[in-house]
Amino acid sequence: MSTSPLENPAWAALSGPHASFAEQKGQVLRYPVDVSPFLAVPDHPDERVWHDIADLIGPGASTLVVGAVGTPPPADWTVEAELTGVQMDGSAAPAVADAEAVPLTEADVPEMLELVARTKPGPFLPRTITLGAYLGIRRDGVLVAMAGERMHPPGWTEISAVCTDPAFQGQGLAARLVLAVAAGIWERGERPFLHAAETNTGAIRLYEKLGFRLARQMQFGAYRAPSR
Repeated sequence: MSTSPLENPAWAALSGPHASFAEQKGQVLRYPVDVSPFLAVPDHPDERVWHDIADLIGPGASTLVVGAVGTPPPADWTVEAELTGVQMDGSAAPAVADAEAVPLTEADVPEMLELVARTKPGPFLPRTITLGAYLGIRRDGVLVAMAGERMHPPGWTEISAVCTDPAFQGQGLAARLVLAVAAGIWERGERPFLHAAETNTGAIRLYEKLGFRLARQMQFGAYRAPSR
């Protein structure tokens, strides 16, 4: 059994506060594909776990598994990518509201998707905004930075999609937005956390300066099912 919901955050979210999003086959859960690419397996899956994943995603489809599956994929699967990330605990991060950080709505999604395409902070899809609150900073009416909420294990909320237009980097906008999103999380009586690629040392240093601490490594794997 996990001692913390953060050990298996996608599973804890989809079987808990985000259960209304969950699609299930057998023992595996996932978000709708226009919300998030994440798929979750239980802490101790049985030998049918890859069959359940295939049944859920469909022939020839790919998925992004959060955490270790426990067994490697069958030989007829394609491993598209495997990434080691770090999970960072924001229990010591302060809550700092920001007057310039404005709530983003579904009407802003086209502009948010354009910003994500320019900055590549990680998965952000047409309905990702439904997972939680998103804040943005505009300059001359143009969205130049944003951050928001993604996975929601019990008692915690993940900060995600932290990005700044390259023309506005170096001004501290990402840091301000992370703390502003954290303020909303703390206001609900929850704690913030986030993930970063292990190789993204610049982002990790920034988050450490904001009060986040390294909690654990996390595995992310992109896998494609056989076509039939």
